[in-house]
Amino acid sequence: MAAVFVAFTLTVGIMIGTVISGRVSAMKSLSFSTSGATPLVVPDPVPSSSSFASIVNRVEPAVVNIATTQVLERRAKKRRPQPNEPEDPMQDFFDRFFDGQKDGPPQAERSLGSGIIVDKKGFILTNNHVVEQATKIQVQLNGDSNKYTAKVIGVDEETDLAVIKIEAGKDLPTAKLGNSDGVQVGDWVLAIGSPFGLQATVTAGIISARDRGGNGLGRQFQRFIQTDAAINPGNSGGPLVDLAGEVIGINTAIITGSRGYEGVGFALPSSAAINVYNQIVAKGRVTRGSIGVSFQEDLGTNAITLKSLGAPYGVVIEGVEPGSPAEKAGLKGGDVITSVNGQQVKSGNDLVNPIATAQIGSKVKLSYIRDRQQKETNATVEDRTRVFPNQAGRTSDQPGGAAPAEFGLRVDELTPERARKVGLEGQKGVLVTDVEPASFAEDIGFGRGDVIAEVNRETVNSVEEYRKVVTKLKPGDNVVFKVLRKQDDKLFTVYLPGVVPSDNQQ
Repeated sequence: MAAVFVAFTLTVGIMIGTVISGRVSAMKSLSFSTSGATPLVVPDPVPSSSSFASIVNRVEPAVVNIATTQVLERRAKKRRPQPNEPEDPMQDFFDRFFDGQKDGPPQAERSLGSGIIVDKKGFILTNNHVVEQATKIQVQLNGDSNKYTAKVIGVDEETDLAVIKIEAGKDLPTAKLGNSDGVQVGDWVLAIGSPFGLQATVTAGIISARDRGGNGLGRQFQRFIQTDAAINPGNSGGPLVDLAGEVIGINTAIITGSRGYEGVGFALPSSAAINVYNQIVAKGRVTRGSIGVSFQEDLGTNAITLKSLGAPYGVVIEGVEPGSPAEKAGLKGGDVITSVNGQQVKSGNDLVNPIATAQIGSKVKLSYIRDRQQKETNATVEDRTRVFPNQAGRTSDQPGGAAPAEFGLRVDELTPERARKVGLEGQKGVLVTDVEPASFAEDIGFGRGDVIAEVNRETVNSVEEYRKVVTKLKPGDNVVFKVLRKQDDKLFTVYLPGVVPSDNQQ
């Protein structure tokens, strides 16, 4: 019986193995058999009729990534011991020689932004806050791994714009700035830039609003285009582009509760950017006109107030700067200015813009209401930095006052009182009041309290004489400053030589 059972088991096993082997063989042969299926082919690319690609291809090569480095002095920081904690001599060592050291090594802070090449020679338009106080600015072109060191040509704090320049050794692609006055709410726009360092990023949206300002948004001369195209940190300075492929705004700011995109972004209109750019490349700074009146938009255009003063429209001025053109023209606080050069004034912009853009020295015709009576006067437009020296930025150019920075050097009159304070009684020259870090002046050895007696052997006894001498200097010229310096109660005569820098970053 055992032999019969073994024989039966072997027989069944052989049969099962034969069937399974046959099925496997059949499956293998079936997998390699030709079934008549047609292979798939990758078709030729067909551009979408509604694509933004053609616009991007035209503008994107002119959009650059900007990386800046700012060197910050490290503040002293010492860990406070916990109550009842024994003193640790090693902790004291680290406090003294690392975090706690007052004169520890400076720290570098880095930031990213974007910019637009607007001139094939390498002139780039960006935001001032992208390059402000930067000790090093590097620009990377689209599709180019090289990094080019940029120099600041000029900035305008009022509009948060800056012009920088790189030397690439070749003609660069440029973007065309359009007329932002033609944009309408609902128009499609593209934002191009480097959000979070992601170079050549494109987002799309529409114009959400125009002429956005006030309520703490921006400065007096900033009226924004609002868009819902995604704008994030790093997009600053990049272009807002219309469907004609023209730049109609410079992406500047966002409103967010999370630091990132929440659908509310702002771009400075290209019409304002063009005016700022042209002034910076021509003169190195932006000049705006003023007559010296001040007002508050909300209160000055309040309908109830205007009605009570007998004015159908206008702006009520609150104050008149002493010695200003407005004071000389007879204007007073409480007057309602109703027109400038025949154009009705119904908002603060209607009053400010025609005066700010007027040529310095020209006259503007003003209509105003006082005591319910219509009056007219003419006022001469002056440089805003002279009319409002403490409010119109850092540059001052008043006769007899401190000279603007030349080569990173600020000087002022050496009065007898100032000479006594610095221990240089009886000396002649101009007093160095400030030396900008990383400037030409600092590089050649200037310090605060120095007195410049000569420039290239020409005596300078006043700020006016100093200005006349330094304005003769050209990039590449040799210059030698004769400096009087008090050290350890001793008077030293020091000569500081250098070569006038070839860039406008002084």
